[in-house]
Amino acid sequence: MQDQTATFERHIHEQQLDQRRQVSGEFTWLLSGIVLACKIISEEVRRLGLSGKSGGAGAINVHGEEQQTLDIFSNKVLLECLGSRGNVGILASEENEAPIVLVENRDDGEYVVMFDPLDGSSNIDVNVSVGTIFSIYRRPENHNGSTASEVLQPGTQQLAAGYCLYGSSTVMVYTTGNGVDGFTLDPTIGTFLLSHPDMKMPDRGSIYSVNESYADSFPPYCRRYLHWLKSGEDDALYSSRYIGSLVADFHRTLLKGGVFLYPPTSFYPDGKLRLMYEANPIAMLAEQAGGIATSGGESILSIKPNDIHQRVPLFVGSPFEMQRLQTFIQRPLKV
Repeated sequence: MQDQTATFERHIHEQQLDQRRQVSGEFTWLLSGIVLACKIISEEVRRLGLSGKSGGAGAINVHGEEQQTLDIFSNKVLLECLGSRGNVGILASEENEAPIVLVENRDDGEYVVMFDPLDGSSNIDVNVSVGTIFSIYRRPENHNGSTASEVLQPGTQQLAAGYCLYGSSTVMVYTTGNGVDGFTLDPTIGTFLLSHPDMKMPDRGSIYSVNESYADSFPPYCRRYLHWLKSGEDDALYSSRYIGSLVADFHRTLLKGGVFLYPPTSFYPDGKLRLMYEANPIAMLAEQAGGIATSGGESILSIKPNDIHQRVPLFVGSPFEMQRLQTFIQRPLKV
Protein backbone atom coordinates (compact mmCIF):
# COMPACT_ATOMS: atom_id res chain seq x y z
CA MET A 1 0.00 0.00 0.00
CA GLN A 2 1.30 3.45 -0.94
CA ASP A 3 2.57 5.52 2.00
CA GLN A 4 0.33 8.58 1.80
CA THR A 5 2.70 10.62 3.96
CA ALA A 6 5.61 10.30 1.49
CA THR A 7 4.59 13.41 -0.43
CA PHE A 8 6.67 15.46 -2.84
CA GLU A 9 6.78 18.42 -0.44
CA ARG A 10 7.84 16.28 2.53
CA HIS A 11 10.55 14.61 0.46
CA ILE A 12 11.99 17.98 -0.62
CA HIS A 13 12.03 19.21 2.96
CA GLU A 14 13.73 16.08 4.29
CA GLN A 15 16.24 16.07 1.47
CA GLN A 16 17.28 19.62 2.31
CA LEU A 17 17.69 18.64 5.96
CA ASP A 18 19.78 15.61 4.99
CA GLN A 19 22.07 17.85 2.95
CA ARG A 20 22.32 20.23 5.92
CA ARG A 21 21.06 23.13 3.87
CA GLN A 22 19.47 26.13 5.52
CA VAL A 23 15.77 25.41 5.13
CA SER A 24 13.90 28.65 4.53
CA GLY A 25 11.04 27.15 2.58
CA GLU A 26 11.77 29.36 -0.46
CA PHE A 27 12.92 26.53 -2.73
CA THR A 28 10.05 24.27 -1.62
CA TRP A 29 7.63 27.13 -2.33
CA LEU A 30 9.03 27.46 -5.85
CA LEU A 31 8.75 23.72 -6.53
CA SER A 32 5.18 23.74 -5.23
CA GLY A 33 4.34 26.17 -8.06
CA ILE A 34 5.63 23.66 -10.60
CA VAL A 35 3.69 20.87 -8.90
CA LEU A 36 0.48 22.91 -8.96
CA ALA A 37 0.92 23.74 -12.65
CA CYS A 38 1.53 20.10 -13.52
CA LYS A 39 -1.60 19.01 -11.67
CA ILE A 40 -3.67 21.51 -13.65
CA ILE A 41 -2.09 20.48 -16.97
CA SER A 42 -2.54 16.79 -16.12
CA GLU A 43 -6.25 17.29 -15.61
CA GLU A 44 -6.61 19.08 -18.96
CA VAL A 45 -4.69 16.30 -20.71
CA ARG A 46 -6.96 13.73 -19.08
CA ARG A 47 -10.09 15.58 -20.22
CA LEU A 48 -8.75 16.56 -23.62
CA GLY A 49 -11.53 15.00 -25.72
CA LEU A 50 -14.15 16.78 -23.60
CA SER A 51 -12.54 20.13 -22.83
CA GLY A 52 -12.38 21.69 -26.31
CA LYS A 53 -8.61 22.20 -26.08
CA SER A 54 -7.64 19.65 -28.73
CA GLY A 55 -6.22 20.51 -32.14
CA GLY A 56 -4.07 23.32 -33.45
CA ALA A 57 -4.42 26.85 -32.17
CA GLY A 58 -3.90 28.47 -35.56
CA ALA A 59 -0.70 30.14 -34.35
CA ILE A 60 3.01 29.62 -35.02
CA ASN A 61 5.55 29.74 -32.19
CA VAL A 62 9.03 31.25 -32.21
CA HIS A 63 10.46 28.07 -33.76
CA GLY A 64 8.11 28.17 -36.75
CA GLU A 65 6.06 25.26 -35.41
CA GLU A 66 2.29 25.13 -35.21
CA GLN A 67 1.12 25.61 -31.65
CA GLN A 68 -1.46 23.27 -30.21
CA THR A 69 -4.25 24.73 -28.11
CA LEU A 70 -2.93 22.80 -25.12
CA ASP A 71 0.57 24.26 -25.72
CA ILE A 72 -0.80 27.73 -25.12
CA PHE A 73 -2.86 26.62 -22.13
CA SER A 74 0.09 24.83 -20.49
CA ASN A 75 2.40 27.78 -21.06
CA LYS A 76 -0.09 30.17 -19.48
CA VAL A 77 -0.59 27.92 -16.45
CA LEU A 78 3.13 27.66 -15.76
CA LEU A 79 3.67 31.40 -16.19
CA GLU A 80 0.84 32.15 -13.77
CA CYS A 81 1.75 29.54 -11.15
CA LEU A 82 5.43 30.48 -11.12
CA GLY A 83 4.97 34.22 -11.61
CA SER A 84 3.03 34.39 -8.37
CA ARG A 85 5.68 32.65 -6.23
CA GLY A 86 7.46 35.91 -5.37
CA ASN A 87 10.94 34.37 -5.43
CA VAL A 88 11.24 33.90 -9.19
CA GLY A 89 12.98 36.71 -11.06
CA ILE A 90 12.97 35.37 -14.63
CA LEU A 91 10.82 32.86 -16.48
CA ALA A 92 11.83 31.45 -19.85
CA SER A 93 9.56 29.25 -21.94
CA GLU A 94 10.18 27.40 -25.16
CA GLU A 95 6.96 28.97 -26.42
CA ASN A 96 8.08 32.58 -25.84
CA GLU A 97 10.59 34.45 -27.96
CA ALA A 98 12.30 36.15 -25.01
CA PRO A 99 12.59 35.51 -21.27
CA ILE A 100 10.06 37.22 -19.05
CA VAL A 101 11.50 39.41 -16.31
CA LEU A 102 9.03 39.65 -13.46
CA VAL A 103 9.00 43.37 -12.77
CA GLU A 104 7.83 43.04 -9.18
CA ASN A 105 10.71 40.63 -8.50
CA ARG A 106 13.37 42.27 -10.68
CA ASP A 107 15.78 42.71 -7.75
CA ASP A 108 14.47 40.19 -5.23
CA GLY A 109 13.67 37.19 -7.43
CA GLU A 110 16.32 34.62 -6.58
CA TYR A 111 15.60 32.02 -9.26
CA VAL A 112 15.47 31.57 -13.01
CA VAL A 113 13.01 28.90 -14.17
CA MET A 114 13.08 27.54 -17.71
CA PHE A 115 10.54 25.11 -19.14
CA ASP A 116 9.04 23.35 -22.12
CA PRO A 117 5.36 23.52 -21.15
CA LEU A 118 4.16 20.57 -23.24
CA ASP A 119 6.79 18.41 -24.87
CA GLY A 120 5.45 16.13 -27.61
CA SER A 121 2.28 18.15 -28.06
CA SER A 122 1.95 17.15 -31.72
CA ASN A 123 1.00 13.71 -30.36
CA ILE A 124 -1.65 14.95 -27.99
CA ASP A 125 -4.65 14.43 -30.27
CA VAL A 126 -3.84 10.74 -30.74
CA ASN A 127 -3.61 10.08 -26.99
CA VAL A 128 0.17 9.59 -26.85
CA SER A 129 2.03 10.48 -23.66
CA VAL A 130 3.29 14.06 -23.41
CA GLY A 131 5.10 15.96 -20.68
CA THR A 132 6.38 19.13 -19.07
CA ILE A 133 10.15 19.66 -18.67
CA PHE A 134 11.62 22.19 -16.24
CA SER A 135 14.98 23.50 -15.11
CA ILE A 136 15.89 25.84 -12.23
CA TYR A 137 18.93 28.09 -11.91
CA ARG A 138 19.97 30.63 -9.31
CA ARG A 139 20.34 34.20 -10.54
CA PRO A 140 23.95 35.43 -10.27
CA GLU A 141 24.47 37.22 -6.96
CA ASN A 142 25.68 40.41 -8.60
CA HIS A 143 23.35 40.38 -11.58
CA ASN A 144 23.69 43.55 -13.61
CA GLY A 145 20.28 43.64 -15.21
CA SER A 146 21.45 41.78 -18.31
CA THR A 147 18.88 39.08 -18.92
CA ALA A 148 21.27 37.19 -21.19
CA SER A 149 23.96 36.84 -18.50
CA GLU A 150 21.38 35.59 -16.01
CA VAL A 151 19.70 33.08 -18.30
CA LEU A 152 22.53 31.77 -20.49
CA GLN A 153 24.13 29.54 -17.87
CA PRO A 154 25.61 26.11 -18.63
CA GLY A 155 23.71 23.05 -17.46
CA THR A 156 26.26 22.45 -14.70
CA GLN A 157 24.71 25.44 -12.91
CA GLN A 158 21.25 23.88 -12.64
CA LEU A 159 19.92 23.71 -9.09
CA ALA A 160 17.18 21.29 -10.06
CA ALA A 161 15.64 19.71 -13.12
CA GLY A 162 12.76 17.41 -13.84
CA TYR A 163 9.75 16.50 -15.87
CA CYS A 164 6.14 15.54 -15.45
CA LEU A 165 4.90 12.73 -17.70
CA TYR A 166 1.20 12.65 -18.51
CA GLY A 167 0.46 9.07 -19.50
CA SER A 168 -1.43 6.12 -18.04
CA SER A 169 -0.51 7.79 -14.76
CA THR A 170 0.97 11.21 -14.04
CA VAL A 171 4.58 10.88 -12.89
CA MET A 172 6.91 13.62 -11.65
CA VAL A 173 10.64 12.86 -11.86
CA TYR A 174 13.15 15.35 -10.47
CA THR A 175 16.63 15.91 -9.12
CA THR A 176 18.28 18.59 -7.03
CA GLY A 177 21.75 17.13 -7.63
CA ASN A 178 21.41 14.40 -5.03
CA GLY A 179 20.01 11.50 -7.04
CA VAL A 180 16.73 11.12 -8.91
CA ASP A 181 13.32 10.42 -7.41
CA GLY A 182 9.94 9.77 -9.00
CA PHE A 183 6.46 10.56 -7.71
CA THR A 184 3.09 9.39 -8.96
CA LEU A 185 -0.01 11.56 -8.69
CA ASP A 186 -2.68 9.89 -6.58
CA PRO A 187 -5.89 11.30 -8.09
CA THR A 188 -7.94 10.26 -5.06
CA ILE A 189 -6.14 12.78 -2.82
CA GLY A 190 -4.60 15.08 -5.46
CA THR A 191 -1.06 14.58 -4.18
CA PHE A 192 2.22 13.35 -5.67
CA LEU A 193 3.48 10.39 -3.62
CA LEU A 194 6.97 8.89 -3.70
CA SER A 195 6.79 5.83 -5.97
CA HIS A 196 10.29 5.56 -7.50
CA PRO A 197 12.93 6.43 -4.87
CA ASP A 198 16.58 6.76 -5.88
CA MET A 199 16.10 5.94 -9.56
CA LYS A 200 19.09 4.37 -11.32
CA MET A 201 19.52 3.87 -15.04
CA PRO A 202 20.67 0.30 -15.79
CA ASP A 203 24.31 -0.02 -16.87
CA ARG A 204 23.12 -1.60 -20.10
CA GLY A 205 19.76 -1.94 -21.82
CA SER A 206 18.19 -3.66 -24.81
CA ILE A 207 16.25 -0.80 -26.44
CA TYR A 208 17.33 2.00 -28.75
CA SER A 209 15.10 4.94 -29.56
CA VAL A 210 15.49 7.14 -32.64
CA ASN A 211 13.41 8.37 -35.56
CA GLU A 212 14.94 6.12 -38.21
CA SER A 213 12.95 7.72 -41.03
CA TYR A 214 15.75 10.33 -41.09
CA ALA A 215 18.57 7.78 -40.97
CA ASP A 216 19.83 8.59 -44.48
CA SER A 217 20.55 12.14 -43.32
CA PHE A 218 22.35 11.13 -40.10
CA PRO A 219 26.15 11.53 -39.85
CA PRO A 220 28.09 8.43 -40.98
CA TYR A 221 29.14 7.55 -37.42
CA CYS A 222 25.51 7.47 -36.37
CA ARG A 223 24.50 5.21 -39.24
CA ARG A 224 27.36 2.83 -38.35
CA TYR A 225 26.22 2.84 -34.72
CA LEU A 226 22.66 2.00 -35.71
CA HIS A 227 23.97 -0.87 -37.80
CA TRP A 228 25.87 -2.19 -34.76
CA LEU A 229 22.76 -1.92 -32.55
CA LYS A 230 20.91 -4.20 -34.95
CA SER A 231 23.79 -6.49 -35.94
CA GLY A 232 24.04 -8.87 -33.02
CA GLU A 233 27.80 -8.24 -32.87
CA ASP A 234 29.37 -8.30 -29.39
CA ASP A 235 26.08 -9.64 -28.01
CA ALA A 236 24.35 -6.50 -29.29
CA LEU A 237 20.79 -7.14 -30.34
CA TYR A 238 18.44 -4.29 -29.58
CA SER A 239 14.75 -3.64 -30.07
CA SER A 240 13.61 -0.32 -31.53
CA ARG A 241 11.07 1.76 -29.61
CA TYR A 242 10.31 5.37 -30.57
CA ILE A 243 7.36 7.32 -29.20
CA GLY A 244 8.14 10.80 -30.51
CA SER A 245 7.70 12.54 -27.16
CA LEU A 246 11.09 13.22 -25.57
CA VAL A 247 9.78 12.88 -22.01
CA ALA A 248 8.17 9.51 -22.72
CA ASP A 249 11.16 8.14 -24.64
CA PHE A 250 13.60 9.29 -21.95
CA HIS A 251 11.42 7.97 -19.13
CA ARG A 252 11.57 4.50 -20.66
CA THR A 253 15.34 4.83 -21.11
CA LEU A 254 15.72 5.91 -17.48
CA LEU A 255 13.78 2.87 -16.26
CA LYS A 256 14.92 0.24 -18.77
CA GLY A 257 18.31 1.47 -19.97
CA GLY A 258 19.53 1.55 -23.56
CA VAL A 259 19.96 4.69 -25.61
CA PHE A 260 17.94 7.59 -27.00
CA LEU A 261 19.32 9.40 -30.04
CA TYR A 262 18.34 12.68 -31.67
CA PRO A 263 21.30 13.18 -34.03
CA PRO A 264 22.09 16.12 -36.29
CA THR A 265 20.66 15.76 -39.78
CA SER A 266 21.13 17.46 -43.11
CA PHE A 267 17.95 19.40 -42.28
CA TYR A 268 19.12 20.35 -38.77
CA PRO A 269 22.94 20.20 -38.81
CA ASP A 270 23.13 21.74 -35.33
CA GLY A 271 20.51 19.36 -33.94
CA LYS A 272 16.85 20.05 -33.28
CA LEU A 273 16.26 19.76 -29.53
CA ARG A 274 16.61 22.91 -27.42
CA LEU A 275 19.61 23.00 -25.13
CA MET A 276 18.08 25.09 -22.35
CA TYR A 277 14.55 23.69 -22.26
CA GLU A 278 15.08 20.02 -23.11
CA ALA A 279 18.67 18.77 -23.32
CA ASN A 280 20.07 20.34 -20.12
CA PRO A 281 17.36 19.10 -17.73
CA ILE A 282 17.31 15.65 -19.35
CA ALA A 283 21.10 15.48 -19.14
CA MET A 284 21.12 16.42 -15.45
CA LEU A 285 18.57 13.71 -14.69
CA ALA A 286 20.49 11.14 -16.73
CA GLU A 287 23.82 11.85 -15.04
CA GLN A 288 22.28 11.88 -11.56
CA ALA A 289 20.82 8.44 -12.34
CA GLY A 290 24.16 7.06 -13.53
CA GLY A 291 23.70 7.62 -17.27
CA ILE A 292 25.52 9.74 -19.83
CA ALA A 293 24.28 12.59 -22.04
CA THR A 294 26.29 14.15 -24.86
CA SER A 295 25.93 16.13 -28.06
CA GLY A 296 28.21 13.59 -29.73
CA GLY A 297 31.28 15.72 -29.20
CA GLU A 298 30.91 16.97 -25.63
CA SER A 299 28.95 16.58 -22.45
CA ILE A 300 25.59 18.35 -22.74
CA LEU A 301 26.01 19.95 -19.32
CA SER A 302 29.35 21.52 -20.27
CA ILE A 303 28.01 23.40 -23.31
CA LYS A 304 28.14 27.17 -22.87
CA PRO A 305 24.89 28.50 -24.35
CA ASN A 306 24.89 31.49 -26.68
CA ASP A 307 21.18 31.74 -27.39
CA ILE A 308 18.05 31.10 -25.35
CA HIS A 309 16.65 28.84 -28.10
CA GLN A 310 19.93 27.17 -29.06
CA ARG A 311 19.55 23.72 -30.61
CA VAL A 312 21.80 20.71 -30.00
CA PRO A 313 22.00 17.02 -30.93
CA LEU A 314 21.23 14.75 -28.00
CA PHE A 315 22.50 11.25 -27.24
CA VAL A 316 21.53 9.94 -23.82
CA GLY A 317 21.48 6.54 -22.23
CA SER A 318 23.21 3.81 -20.27
CA PRO A 319 27.00 3.82 -19.86
CA PHE A 320 27.56 0.74 -22.04
CA GLU A 321 25.63 2.04 -25.05
CA MET A 322 26.97 5.58 -24.70
CA GLN A 323 30.58 4.46 -24.40
CA ARG A 324 30.16 2.28 -27.45
CA LEU A 325 28.68 5.24 -29.36
CA GLN A 326 31.83 7.21 -28.62
CA THR A 327 33.96 4.57 -30.32
CA PHE A 328 31.99 5.14 -33.51
CA ILE A 329 32.43 8.91 -33.23
CA GLN A 330 36.17 8.23 -32.97
CA ARG A 331 37.11 11.27 -30.98
CA PRO A 332 37.51 11.87 -27.25
CA LEU A 333 34.56 13.33 -25.40
CA LYS A 334 35.03 16.89 -24.14
CA VAL A 335 33.78 17.48 -20.61
